[in-house]
Amino acid sequence: MTAPTLGTDVSSLPPEGALAPWGGPAALMPSPLLDVHGLRVAFAGKEVVRGIDFQIAPGEKVALVGESGSGKTVTALSLLRLLPDAAVSGTAGFAGSDGLSDLLALSERELRGVRGRDIAMIFQEPMTALNPLFTIGDQIVEVLQLKLSLDRGAALARAVQLLADTGIPQPEERAKAFPHQLSGGQRQRAMIAMALACQPRLLLADEPTTALDVALRGQILDLLDSLQQKHGMAVLMITHDLNLVRRFASRVIVMEGGRIVEQGPVAEVFARPQHPYTRSLINSRPVRDVQELPQQAGAPALLQAQGLRVSYPTPLPGLRGWFHRGEFVAVQGADFAIPPGHTLGVIGESGSGKSTLALAALGLLPYTGGLLVDGQAWSRQAARDKPLRRLVQVVFQDPFSSLSPRLTVEEIVGEGLSVHAPELSKAERRVRVERALEEVGLSETQFPGLLQRYPHEFSGGQRQRLAIARALIVEPRLIVLDEPTSALDVTIQKQVLQLLQRLQRERALSYLLITHDVDVIRAMAHEVLVMKGGEIVESGPVSALLEAPTHPYTRTLVHAAG
Repeated sequence: MTAPTLGTDVSSLPPEGALAPWGGPAALMPSPLLDVHGLRVAFAGKEVVRGIDFQIAPGEKVALVGESGSGKTVTALSLLRLLPDAAVSGTAGFAGSDGLSDLLALSERELRGVRGRDIAMIFQEPMTALNPLFTIGDQIVEVLQLKLSLDRGAALARAVQLLADTGIPQPEERAKAFPHQLSGGQRQRAMIAMALACQPRLLLADEPTTALDVALRGQILDLLDSLQQKHGMAVLMITHDLNLVRRFASRVIVMEGGRIVEQGPVAEVFARPQHPYTRSLINSRPVRDVQELPQQAGAPALLQAQGLRVSYPTPLPGLRGWFHRGEFVAVQGADFAIPPGHTLGVIGESGSGKSTLALAALGLLPYTGGLLVDGQAWSRQAARDKPLRRLVQVVFQDPFSSLSPRLTVEEIVGEGLSVHAPELSKAERRVRVERALEEVGLSETQFPGLLQRYPHEFSGGQRQRLAIARALIVEPRLIVLDEPTSALDVTIQKQVLQLLQRLQRERALSYLLITHDVDVIRAMAHEVLVMKGGEIVESGPVSALLEAPTHPYTRTLVHAAG
């Protein structure tokens, strides 16, 4: 059988046809570092990876892309046999330091010698992957002592050097810190330092930048790129971020439903995708479809702030701490206004103050300065603020953690009515719940028994639709959107943004949109605030600000977004 050419749709080929992802005769290619054939992974008899074949050359940067549930993370974990309840079959030839071996045929003892030394892994969420009871330095030292048999002094010196190589400031001090004492970007750098401790030949990076803001994403990508070149290791990057793929990888493998549907050089596949699924991923960039409403001078704003300031008390060292408290200013001197039907986007890196700004707008934090919702200020008294609570609702970042797992869909979506419309009968309340669900694209026809289902029975995008329905049911005029799509795949993200745009047009809703995604800002916002260190460093209409940013920090954000 003829080998498929670059960018070929391999879904219709028999298994042996997918064995040549290189686009040329195997004899012309270097010996692969990793050669996977017929990999199958099943849980309780259900296959989630269905006979896939791929290769990775020494020093190559490969991206494995697909939506949640496509099998990409399971594929990587199965190579190191980190799926204890899975049935794994096939072969995975690996050219390690001890010669060529089949990873799937090694004993557990033999595989322990490969993990961390020849093949290392960076997990998606460093806060759950790092041990909270040990310092960062101790966790890296443990790897060095276990894999390289270094004494503690040499291992600690090496750990500090590894942290320095990742660009962490004051690496000696950071080595003494616990995971919770580091920022998200620093934790991810510490994970990279731990993974590179033994200079592995292959690095498996599972969504290493998903939880990071756009500036940190760029920094982590640059770091991985420089370390990959320095150590000559191969990298398999697992991601659903196509901008990351364009920027980092030389070759891409596309998975759908446990199968590889297309693979080839990044430039070739992105320019001429052959498979419909690949085309849908590439075309899933958020599209702007909002009403360009002119701002009328003197028109009343639905939400307005003047000199908004939010601070947190902090302890002071020594005797002063007994009698006085310090202060951390999270938001300083913020001025903005949101007219009816408009979206104000707030963008900035982690710690910039954008989420604190949103919490103040919701009346959930004490503040100084002026902040008016429909001409009224928050009193922070439940009874007096009840009418404002109906006007302002919120959709959180993670739909799974923001929906109670113990409540049914009817109870979750209708909860606001019990507070703001207690006069409704149970039947009237159910009608309102069904209407809100239909508005966000969920119906009894699609999901029999919809009202009595629980959140875990839905996908991430469907759970976010439930969260939006919960916000809509009390008929608010302003919705605070706190990273509403960052936890979603690109195709689901596009659908949720289209839903929010439609609801804004139909209901004249205003949005306060908190995000670190420049593409989401470009698609949704009318005006933009750029925050850094608690201050607004630049603001203006979205088109002018993103096309010609004047502040260096804004230029960095726009450039990092690609």
